[in-house]
Amino acid sequence: MWMSLTKRLLLAVLVLCAFVGRSPAQIVAFGASNVAGAGVESGQAWPAQLEALLREKGYNVNVINAGITGDTTTHMLERVDSSIPNGTKIVVLDIGGGFFNDERFNISHDQGVKDMRAIAARLHARGIKIVPEFANRMPDKFKQPDKIHLTAAGHQELAKLLLPYVIKALTQ
Repeated sequence: MWMSLTKRLLLAVLVLCAFVGRSPAQIVAFGASNVAGAGVESGQAWPAQLEALLREKGYNVNVINAGITGDTTTHMLERVDSSIPNGTKIVVLDIGGGFFNDERFNISHDQGVKDMRAIAARLHARGIKIVPEFANRMPDKFKQPDKIHLTAAGHQELAKLLLPYVIKALTQ
C-alpha cells in the first residue's frame, strides 16, 4: 500500500514538473473592429474562439485580443510595439479594417500601405511570425447587417479557417 501511494505521488509530481515553467505560446490578434469583436460578446470574438480551438487540439497558448474598433493603419503603427508584448510568437494581423477606417478618416491608401509594411517590418525585426487574417473575405451570411462586422457565427467560422495557419506557424 505504501509503495503504491509513493509511486502515485511521484507520478503526480513528475507530471506537474513537466508543466511547471512551460509558458504558453503567446499569440496576438492585432487589428480593428473585427478583431475587437464589435457587435458580439468578447468570448464570441474570433481571438477567443481561436484560443479555445488551439487548446482543444492540445496547444498551450494564450491569444491576446489587441483589436480596437475604429482603428486606422496609422494608429495601429503607433501602437504596434505597446500592444504586442515581448515574447509574442505569432501575430494574426488584420489590417483590412484599418484600411476601411483610413477612408473614413481621410488617410490615403498609399499611407495605409506604408503603415502596413512598417508594421510587418517591425514584427519581423522582433522575430514574430505573421499570419494574415481575412475577415473581409467572409461571405455576407457571416456578417452583421452593416456587411462589415462579423456575426458570432462568422467569428467562429473565421477562427476555424485561421486554425491550420496558426498551427503551421506554431510548429515551424
